Amino acid sequence: MMEPMKAPGSVRTEVHDRVLKIIINNMAKKNAFTPPMTYQLSDALTLLDGTDDLWAGVICAEGDDFTSGLDMARFFGPNAENWDHREGTIDIFALKNRCRKPVVTAVQGIVYTIGIELMLAGDIVIAADTSRFCQMESKRGIAPLGGAHFRFLTRAGWGDAMYHLFLCDEFNAERACKIGLVQEVVPVGQQIERAMEVARLITKNAPIGIQVTKEAALKFTESGEKLTADYISVMRERILGTEDAAEGVQSFIERRAANFQGR
Repeated sequence: MMEPMKAPGSVRTEVHDRVLKIIINNMAKKNAFTPPMTYQLSDALTLLDGTDDLWAGVICAEGDDFTSGLDMARFFGPNAENWDHREGTIDIFALKNRCRKPVVTAVQGIVYTIGIELMLAGDIVIAADTSRFCQMESKRGIAPLGGAHFRFLTRAGWGDAMYHLFLCDEFNAERACKIGLVQEVVPVGQQIERAMEVARLITKNAPIGIQVTKEAALKFTESGEKLTADYISVMRERILGTEDAAEGVQSFIERRAANFQGR
């Protein structure tokens, strides 16, 4: 009797003293996210947030790349799967429930779309020197819907944010560090251990003090963030029903350049 095929991709966790290590693994598709993987990541962050003995988290990925982004057909294609934030869980994009604990993200290789939004939803980013970043949604007829439209701005400033959001270009780890998206650049292969080291250093401090510090820092931006997060529903309505969005997804599936018409 043949065993049923397992859905590709997973997010698993490991406990290292007071640090929760969250590991993305869909290497066959350059760690592209599927809808089930988003739920698994949410569950991992919810575990971190709700476990008193865990004081910090590290998000990392196996293989040469952090993530190539979303598995587009499964999110936006004609047979797209339903996915949304579940009440009572931590939102992976920190647009609704945000993890109270510090989150360090380690990235390498391709860091596209959702990859940038995940690291901006966290607190500190350690990048391998091989990292290549791109917020390319508008090349596919859509727009950043996971928070990059405002967090890129708060990290990098208006000019640098608009430069990369409008060009949808690829840039390297040195550039990402220069504009504030990344805090440290290390030789490839050292990014996860360095992120774990940073997380362990954080856990040497008083956990409530760290959590209150994060909470207080967010007070500075939360009013503006709420307004812009609420606007995502308007963005979805304006963009996802357009002919350009359909063309962008189809061009991705067919691996060709998109032909946008502005409709």
